[in-house]
Amino acid sequence: MTHLPSIGRRGALGLGLASGAAALTPRRTRAQAKEVKIAMLVPLSGPWARQGILEQMSARMAVDDLNNAGGIKALGGAKLRLIEYDTGDSAEKAKDAAQRMIAQEPDLVGGFGCWLSTFTLAATEVTERAELPWLTLPYSDLITGRGYKYVFQSSPTADAQAEDELPMVVEMAEKASGKRPTKVAFVGDNTAAAVSFMKPIRDHVLKNLNLSLVADEVYTPPLTDATTIVQHVRSGRPDFVIFQSTNVPDDKLLCDKFAEMNLRSDRLPKIGGGGHWCVPELLKVAGPENLEGVLVGLANWPGKAVEDVSNRFVERTKEPWFGHDSVFAYVHVMILKEAVERAGIAERHKVMQAIRELDMTDGPALFFPDRTLKYDDKGRRVGAKLCIVQWQNGRPVAVHPDSIAASQVSWPKVS
Repeated sequence: MTHLPSIGRRGALGLGLASGAAALTPRRTRAQAKEVKIAMLVPLSGPWARQGILEQMSARMAVDDLNNAGGIKALGGAKLRLIEYDTGDSAEKAKDAAQRMIAQEPDLVGGFGCWLSTFTLAATEVTERAELPWLTLPYSDLITGRGYKYVFQSSPTADAQAEDELPMVVEMAEKASGKRPTKVAFVGDNTAAAVSFMKPIRDHVLKNLNLSLVADEVYTPPLTDATTIVQHVRSGRPDFVIFQSTNVPDDKLLCDKFAEMNLRSDRLPKIGGGGHWCVPELLKVAGPENLEGVLVGLANWPGKAVEDVSNRFVERTKEPWFGHDSVFAYVHVMILKEAVERAGIAERHKVMQAIRELDMTDGPALFFPDRTLKYDDKGRRVGAKLCIVQWQNGRPVAVHPDSIAASQVSWPKVS
């Protein structure tokens, strides 16, 4: 039995250690399958590979945890088997990988991944046609804005994050410095999530907050030189900068160039977006001095309720922390397992319906700060809210919301 002291019996339910869903399942289904296949499609090569590898490590651990805890009780202890595919470095490659996955693994009951919104939009066209339930963390509102029945988005959408992030930042800045910001700069790429994020900001969020956009820098990733971008930002003299880059190499280039121009976060506050801003690899390549004080808006971060899983992940992988990308992979495996338990059969249509009927505040729900696991008619997770972490003393530390906060936000004082 897997040991989960911080989650307790409520978490045990999500890991299949309690009898809930299995007890509701007809006896005839309990011996149907010796193994149940689920898929993971993430970037394992190219500029976004680091994020995919973090998902891979966590997904493998989740599968081991669930299988060691007795497998799928409703199917007589059937074991989960993780089938892994690489998106590569483009939407076209991601779509090709999804097509291979569907052709080569016809008995998949569900899957998760893609990480980047642009990859996910392409791949889920394939999974939707195959009627394969698909859980995903990317942010673009288009992912669940197409009327699909089999796609489930566990993150707050990019447009929802945009509505929430700037008001939070303005409030934090005013509280910490005594001065309300009036000018902001934007630096981001042209991938789907960044485009979705900036749409409401340009449309009305800036106006509602009386903020002036003094620099608006958009580029096609990967970024090769940030000099001109940073010069334009510096000329605008913003009170803070919003980043919507999408990979670690671009994050590093931006941090390095701002530091080179004497604009670290103790002089010019910066807010990144997405889990890649919190991976250990960024610390290695950008350095703690250039990251110190950088705030990051993202879709999830682990709290004390899953502390045992966090500790075991660190021990198993030797990674310094259990962060955004790894949390999502782990919980998505848990959700798929829970859905199969409730469906009582390894059949993708029944699994989809079981996901749609989830309404939990324990088990997998504990991996979200709002502790809610329910999807609406569009496939968006109900109650999904933005989290904010900050680089402090060489580590990303949660500062919002209160349910996961481990520190107070640091913002430069007005001189």
